[in-house]
Amino acid sequence: MTRLLTRITLLLLAATLSVAAAFGQAADRKDIRHDRRDLRHDRADRRQDRRDINKDRRELRHDLKHGDKAAAHKEMRDIRADKRDLRHDRRDLRHDRRDIRHDRRDVRKDHRQLRHKV
Repeated sequence: MTRLLTRITLLLLAATLSVAAAFGQAADRKDIRHDRRDLRHDRADRRQDRRDINKDRRELRHDLKHGDKAAAHKEMRDIRADKRDLRHDRRDLRHDRRDIRHDRRDVRKDHRQLRHKV
């Protein structure tokens, strides 16, 4: 009788762990989708920042050519701010790629664990 209860308990425990691992795997996949979305947004932000930098550089050249030092100073500040944003976006891209890599590793690990338990 105790052997039967022990076997039933172990079977239920294994089933519970399998279900928990499946939920964990689903959460990792959802996290990968979110990280990919973040990558797309960060890439779009970088493109926009580059466009802004190019526009500000054109305006800076124009202001310097026409001797408008106040406007040139403003354009230089804008360029610095856009470059700072570009660095932040680059860092965000690096972190999102790392997160995706780690989430994929977790999915593979969970999949191997599920395959070995069954």
